[in-house]
Amino acid sequence: MKKHDAKKIDIEASSGNVFADLGLPNAEELKIKSGLTIEITKAIRKLGLTQTEAAKRMGLTQPKVSALLNGDFANFSERKLMDCLNRLGYNIEIRVRPTKEPVGHLLLAHA
Repeated sequence: MKKHDAKKIDIEASSGNVFADLGLPNAEELKIKSGLTIEITKAIRKLGLTQTEAAKRMGLTQPKVSALLNGDFANFSERKLMDCLNRLGYNIEIRVRPTKEPVGHLLLAHA
């Protein structure tokens, strides 16, 4: 049996925000928008909607729904994404509470 020497790979722990880890501007906004987009995708699948049906329900065009389902949320505001979830039958709760850290952060909690 041959032994193979594995190459050493440096691993860096994530901060919890891949967009910040990549050094992208507006990393917190991107994290929230991507999380909302994931929830919209899951809701559409759970409801068994076609893109056309989802578009009608969310007040969007089918091409915009297609873009969302492909992870393209750049042209959507956080508020619009939350509105889409509401129109799909989901409540959104926003809680504000103090933190021990000097600067707080945004967190998208999944039910």
